[in-house]
Amino acid sequence: MLYFTRWRALGIILTALVVCLCAVPNFFPEAQVKTWPAWAQRRLVLGLDLQGGSYLLLEVDANYVKKDKLEQVRDEARKALRDARIQFTGGVQIRNDGVDARITKEADVPAALTRLREVAQPIGGLLGSSGQRDVDVTDAGGGLIRLTVSQPAMIERMRKTIEQSIQIVERRVNELGTVEPLIQRQGTDRILVQVPGLQDPTHLKELLGKTAKMEFRMVDTTASPDQATVPADSERLVSASPPPVPYIVKKQVLVSGSELSDAQPGFDQRTGEAIVSFKFNTSGARKFAQATADNVGQPFAIVLDNKVISAPVIREPITGGQGQISGSFTVQSANDLAILMRAGALPAPLTVVEERTVGPGLGQDSIEKGELAAYVGSILVIVFMLITYRLFGVFANIAVAINVAMIFGLLSLLNATLTLPGIAGIVLTVGIAVDSNVLIYERIREELRGGRNAISAIDAGFKRALATILDSNITTFIAAAVLFYIGTGPVRGFAVTLGIGIITTVFTAFTLTRLIVAAWVRWKRPQTVPI
Repeated sequence: MLYFTRWRALGIILTALVVCLCAVPNFFPEAQVKTWPAWAQRRLVLGLDLQGGSYLLLEVDANYVKKDKLEQVRDEARKALRDARIQFTGGVQIRNDGVDARITKEADVPAALTRLREVAQPIGGLLGSSGQRDVDVTDAGGGLIRLTVSQPAMIERMRKTIEQSIQIVERRVNELGTVEPLIQRQGTDRILVQVPGLQDPTHLKELLGKTAKMEFRMVDTTASPDQATVPADSERLVSASPPPVPYIVKKQVLVSGSELSDAQPGFDQRTGEAIVSFKFNTSGARKFAQATADNVGQPFAIVLDNKVISAPVIREPITGGQGQISGSFTVQSANDLAILMRAGALPAPLTVVEERTVGPGLGQDSIEKGELAAYVGSILVIVFMLITYRLFGVFANIAVAINVAMIFGLLSLLNATLTLPGIAGIVLTVGIAVDSNVLIYERIREELRGGRNAISAIDAGFKRALATILDSNITTFIAAAVLFYIGTGPVRGFAVTLGIGIITTVFTAFTLTRLIVAAWVRWKRPQTVPI
């Protein structure tokens, strides 16, 4: 156990050195680190509780999700009946938890039931489906067929809405240029957003509060915006910029915002006003070209969240799949609109239900107290090891110092976010690392009391303590893995530092300490062990 080949010893030393060097960027100003090569710029990111920032808890509008699902079922039911040429009376109407379809002829009810049951889909899709359908279709008698959306289907719809919303929120927050935001699901209908370093969340709330449902529709020129009644296939909308100007806009969507591939703010070269340039994907470009070719000389509306942001006249077919939006934008509003268009529309509105701002002063206070706790704990451990194990205590303290440096190196390599619980995890790791050395040293003492000579006792001590060290660290690592899997936010930060600390502990407390002791044995050839 005490024999190391030259290459093996060199490999251990180089591994420890390289990992420790990964922590070096944290000791230099961020502006200076950005001038380094990309591979050398990895460093720790301070969490919300250490550098301050904004905390938002967003709630998805459950009523909107339910309404959207019922409207989808209604539209699919209408299409299914029309395709089958089955007549229905009074349209297909939405009720509290489903849709009612009244069939005109009783003889058509069996065929209608068959076609409407095709509307129902397996919950969870084809993969991993439990066999349960999202819609229950029943014959209520008298030609009335009821399509009821099941509760599991609504839960699954909410889950998918949350997942999609998290992706879009993450894209919008990242567009602001913030560092390491934390965005995750909380509960059944909420999303937690933490943005370290952002002291004013007002702008963030404005971006996240917009659904950003972008649509390109034609303006209905056959009706006047001032008339009382609106054609059935159109609706009255107002402009987004004040004062509100009414428009009569057709309900048919020519191209949706989901078919945009890019959007960038800029300036009109002729007027100098702020604009937003956009580009469609292949499908959107084809639809937009066809729509503009069919409606030359007619105005079309660019609608965002049911408000008209621009209504230009189509002068000629636009076949390039790109265009621009102008409409009394400021530089900031043009940039915000471009962000919303690039990130995509939210599947449901979000409401801020909780908001907190952690100031940099409070974060600095947390850092100072965390550092103080780390220093005091480490000093007490170092003194204890020196008093109890003398020279071997020095070896253990060297290994512990390298262990802490390796933890920071690995966290920096992963661009991990360090939180106050993460600091607690590092302090705990120091104790775990020393515990491994204590097991080895006490085993050496037992071997010495059993009559072994110095070198034999040291060798047996390392060999027989290995199983115990592995058992204790593996069980702790399992606990850290469970915390990481089921925990959120600060709990995960604690689990990450603890898990990484356990890996480095096994390396330093057993391999590195053993290398140091082996080098000392080869140098001194001791007859007694100073332990």
